[in-house]
Amino acid sequence: MSLPRIAVDAMGGDDGVRTMVAGAAMAHERDSRIRLLLVGDAPRLEKALDRHPTLRGGVAEVLHADDVISGEEKPSQALRRAKSTSMGMAIHAVKDGSAGAAVSAGNTGALMAIAKLALRTMPGIDRPALAAILPTLQPSDVVMLDLGANTECDSRNLVQFSVMGACYARIVNNQQVPRVRLLNIGTEEIKGTEDLREAAAVLKDAAERLSMRFDGFTEADKICRGEMDVVVTDGFTGNVALKAVEGTARFVGDLLRRSFASSLRSKIGFLISRPATELLKHHLDPNNHNGALFLGLNGIVVKSHGSANALGVANAVGLTARLLEENLNERIAADLARLGGAETLRSPRKVAGEAAQ
Repeated sequence: MSLPRIAVDAMGGDDGVRTMVAGAAMAHERDSRIRLLLVGDAPRLEKALDRHPTLRGGVAEVLHADDVISGEEKPSQALRRAKSTSMGMAIHAVKDGSAGAAVSAGNTGALMAIAKLALRTMPGIDRPALAAILPTLQPSDVVMLDLGANTECDSRNLVQFSVMGACYARIVNNQQVPRVRLLNIGTEEIKGTEDLREAAAVLKDAAERLSMRFDGFTEADKICRGEMDVVVTDGFTGNVALKAVEGTARFVGDLLRRSFASSLRSKIGFLISRPATELLKHHLDPNNHNGALFLGLNGIVVKSHGSANALGVANAVGLTARLLEENLNERIAADLARLGGAETLRSPRKVAGEAAQ
């Protein structure tokens, strides 16, 4: 049985059509149920399909788009041109039902703005959140959100992010009872902002109903240790933490390369330790964890790294197919219902303020 068609913004990313189509073809080779809608410059896409004949015969349809959103374009500018661009048309294919999900390696801010305006947020969700999968020291990865969609969040947002992140972790990491923590400046209950403490109180009370284990607060140095399945924070803090993790990984890789090239003895040491360094390289390669997800929209939109190679694109498309198969949004809606409705998520501080007015 085929899965719902996945719309691919084939013009996005650093390498554009060639890599996006090659990655889509690789994803289909892995899972023959995948069907695609390739959105972009039709003549270029037809040429690319000649190099990947497995996408012919109804596997991939081509939808011509006249324009492309550049990486430097402001979200407000992108919104005005969305209807004629490959990114905007891919998202609108989800809105009108001709595709079940969209994948793009293009401008993140533009993608968020267009997707939010076109698809709107799910009932019970105030703001969408950007979630990604990060490697850990343990066999399973960690889901982290929000990574930049919302610079400021209140306790209600953090609770909603936790519900969505737990649903996501159940699918991508096969964790039936995900361990959820809120990112904070310390693990003690008195640490952090009032919004963090309020969100922690709600999650502690509701965790059992939501089939999650709320383990309180965590600090940034524990994100990749494998001690949790979901880490939740606001978009400003999450984006800073993510860039710090990525920068540290690159620093370690560059330091190792410089050390191994420093002398003949070091080069011999590199040859001896090469299996271990290759394993490290594989573990830290972002292509192996490619595909950030905008959670909370009325439709699935996945953001691929702009620098992703064909393997990275294939992983992003494969992740999208799995989320469609596992009915992610329906599962989020069911968990929100178990939480007890919108009143449960209202900040006690804000309720008191409303009563005083």
